[in-house]
Amino acid sequence: MIDRTYTDRITPERDGTETQVAGHVHDLRDLGGILFVLVRDGRGVLQVVVKEDETPAVFDRATTLDREDVVHVRGTVSATDQAPGGVELHPTDLAVLSEARSTPSLELAKDVDADRSTRLDARHLDVRRPETRAVFSLRSKALRAMREWFYREGYEEVDTPVLSTAGAEGGAELFPVVYYDREAYLSQSPQLYKQILVAAGFDRLFEVGHAFRAEEFGTSRHVSEITMFDVELGYVEDHHDVMDVQEASLRYTVERLAETAGRELDLLDASLDLPDEAFPRITFEEARAILREEYDHVPEDPTDLDTRGERLLGEHFEKRGHPAVFVVGYPDEKFYYRQEVPGDDVASRKFDLLYRGLELSSGGQREHDVDRLLAAMGRQGVDPADFSFYVEAFRYGVPPHGGYGLGIDRLVQQLAGLDNVKEAIPFPRDPDRLTP
Repeated sequence: MIDRTYTDRITPERDGTETQVAGHVHDLRDLGGILFVLVRDGRGVLQVVVKEDETPAVFDRATTLDREDVVHVRGTVSATDQAPGGVELHPTDLAVLSEARSTPSLELAKDVDADRSTRLDARHLDVRRPETRAVFSLRSKALRAMREWFYREGYEEVDTPVLSTAGAEGGAELFPVVYYDREAYLSQSPQLYKQILVAAGFDRLFEVGHAFRAEEFGTSRHVSEITMFDVELGYVEDHHDVMDVQEASLRYTVERLAETAGRELDLLDASLDLPDEAFPRITFEEARAILREEYDHVPEDPTDLDTRGERLLGEHFEKRGHPAVFVVGYPDEKFYYRQEVPGDDVASRKFDLLYRGLELSSGGQREHDVDRLLAAMGRQGVDPADFSFYVEAFRYGVPPHGGYGLGIDRLVQQLAGLDNVKEAIPFPRDPDRLTP
């Protein structure tokens, strides 16, 4: 490995010490006899000050640099209030590891707006921008923190298939693929496999994987390929146990990001806020009442809150110090694997988590009794023969269980304060975009 120190480790406290950095030339400024070279790596930007009268050979080499050249610099750290971050490097040696052969089509060093489509078309350049890079550093740290919580709590990480013979939720929102001599589908959800594993004794599990939705959409919150953090746990008393897990894990994630992602949050001008009080848990009808009485908004679909309704609920609860809120008991959400409660007009123990006015996850308690499961399939016109691998697992005893699926892309969108979920995905896929 090339000997190097990441720029975020070069602080004023290291004044007078020798170090080496490597990265791209982010920007250049020639003042005649003094050349300022900003070197960018994955963790920040460091100013390198090259003076002709001090190191003429290094100065001559530096005058040939172009933006995005890859360089390796050795020098002395100098603390100064005039430099970005209060520190700069005075080089004793500079080597070009790779020359940039083209001028970037996007402005990477200055805050110049380009439309989203242009940036996504040139994503290979856009991800070099410090602000874009910060989004994906934040994403990585969020996933790490979330995994930390689940491992600490004794959960096991699992993998389930991306290819299957049918979707967990059925319907036409499936991508067909040719699988040898027959048709298969890209996974809609790992739901059925999570339940099979819980039935087998994996009573605390999680998975980070991709899911695919063949929907036609044109919104800021949908994509065709999504990253999900799926959780399933056994021996629950009810859906509140599942919400407890989601709240605790999300709270830990936000707290860890506040500790570890200060640079990224500053670059994105984003803030994190979760109060000490528990997330509010309101019923679907209570949510509709808030929309009707406070905002004169009545979603057209009586079984939904719609996008505007979710945003208004977010505003309502954020004003009261609660950026996150659970909405429990959606009517007409009777997927066969969801548990119905006899005598409960709400119809299911389903919940959604809204964070800053955007639905992040859906979850609930599942049906664990095979007879009731088969009855629900019959009522919904689902042929058990199409899911025999799933139904068979329920004939050997299954503990009461529940879980949820959290959209990582939407979580990052909200944490980073982005206006479109595509900004939270390195290479997003939608009905019009299959490259890059």
